[in-house]
Amino acid sequence: MKLSRRTALGGLAAAPLVFSIPRFAHAAEITLRYGNNLPLSHPLNIRAAEAAERIARETDGRAEMLIFPANQLGGDTDMLSQVRNGALTFFTPSSLVIATLVPTAAINAVGFAFKDYDQVWAAMDGPVGAYVRKSIADSRLHTLETIWDNGFRQMTTSGDPITTADSMAGLKIRVPVSPLSVSMFSGLGASPASLQFSEVYTALQTKVVDAQENPLPIIQVAKLNEVQTSCALTNHIWDGFWFVANGRQWSGMPEDVQEIVSRAINEAGLQQRADIRDLNASVRANLEGAGLAFNETDTDSFRARLREVGFYAEWQKTFGEEAWGALEGVVGSLT
Repeated sequence: MKLSRRTALGGLAAAPLVFSIPRFAHAAEITLRYGNNLPLSHPLNIRAAEAAERIARETDGRAEMLIFPANQLGGDTDMLSQVRNGALTFFTPSSLVIATLVPTAAINAVGFAFKDYDQVWAAMDGPVGAYVRKSIADSRLHTLETIWDNGFRQMTTSGDPITTADSMAGLKIRVPVSPLSVSMFSGLGASPASLQFSEVYTALQTKVVDAQENPLPIIQVAKLNEVQTSCALTNHIWDGFWFVANGRQWSGMPEDVQEIVSRAINEAGLQQRADIRDLNASVRANLEGAGLAFNETDTDSFRARLREVGFYAEWQKTFGEEAWGALEGVVGSLT
């Protein structure tokens, strides 16, 4: 059983979870190439594979979506470039990655902005998401309406456990290639290093950095617990995956195919959100069983430190009143 009628995985050998795509007598008229940075076992790829099956079935084989997971086509920066130049049809960058092209896309990653998922979805399915999609469209990329869940980010380290803002002093921590992340961790007194996700495990293993921050499911599937000893439950950033398309390829598709693809991907995204919710309920226990220690944190101390050093005021000016107003309209005042 394969992800597509053709080999969709670029020579990847056995995969733990695969799906069958219907076979048709005729070749597909439209080939949609989709790249991402996550293993096949992650809910993003499981639901994307189901969307691919649905696209093939509902278009009667006119369109097929080929999936290239696990950084097969390069790191985040590489795939963002490929979707811009048309080598890829789709890419799912996190908000922090797309923000290297569209800075306001990082608005959801303001440190300690969201208290819970109710606030996240109110913002991202509402005014904040609408603002970001419009901004991305200005860069000639098409963004589907449903943002997929990458979860709240937590901090891990191979050194002393992180408990308060004071724990961050001088900490060498890997962060995404994101000015916002660098600004936040610098404001907390850490020494952030921007590395692509594909480099994280090796950087931790070789002690280039001592710490990193990611959602728990990412920590698990990337086996970062093998090179870290403790995890601080900070919920410091919520991040998601925007399903972006090359604007020219998207606009060139027939309207009926656009509708089928949009519906399949958006509904798969809603299912993936539920998957991440369920996964978060079990992944901590799995990681603890594998030897990763967990501890609670004083999140108020982090928020107070960021307010004290002017982090929120600085990024309010950077994002602008419209974007900041959309965010505070949901989460309340941050400054």
